[in-house]
Amino acid sequence: MGEPIIIKPPTTTRDRAPAPSSQAAPAASTDTTRINEQIRVPEVRLIDEKGQQVGVISTYQALARAMEAGQDLVEVAPEARPPVCKIMDYAKFKYQKAVRERQARKKQVRIEIKEIKFRPGTDTHDFDVKLRSMRKFLEEDGDKVKCTLRFRGREMAHQDLGLALLRRVEEAVADVAKVEQTPKLMGRQITMVVAPTQSAKTRKVPSKDQPATQTEGT
Repeated sequence: MGEPIIIKPPTTTRDRAPAPSSQAAPAASTDTTRINEQIRVPEVRLIDEKGQQVGVISTYQALARAMEAGQDLVEVAPEARPPVCKIMDYAKFKYQKAVRERQARKKQVRIEIKEIKFRPGTDTHDFDVKLRSMRKFLEEDGDKVKCTLRFRGREMAHQDLGLALLRRVEEAVADVAKVEQTPKLMGRQITMVVAPTQSAKTRKVPSKDQPATQTEGT
């Protein structure tokens, strides 16, 4: 006798392992606004395409009115009972909203923190150069300035000299700035932050590659 014949049951789609997808899954949309058929409640409070209050009507009637106007039914207040919906061109509304948000971001004043470094033994000439840079940051750019005074070796025994130098800085810019963070010892350095007391006269918007903190050399 020959070998017995084994009949395998047919493989169903449920039994097959899913084939790996060569495409990445699309990113989930952050827009949670319900429009048109996504609105599943039985009735809504409707505002028509002219901004007029229609009142509470069935969602079916509101959808019919939106279709008749050639626009969308958009849920604008989902937390209300019943939800408030408005007839509008939703694609146009989203575009105009994005434009307004971009314009608002452009008008925002960006405050940066520049850094000026000192040493306990900074001489008069170097001090004046750093002070000019500091006043430019405060007066012209409207930015805050972080003053960093670093000690080396045995200089830690003369912290009073560092504090005296920072007091000179504070007095020298008192007409255009105020101390936002008083001198603070952190490890081997003392830091102090001053902020401008008047609005910036001119501002230069930095490129994306430019760091938010600019440092004036030691």
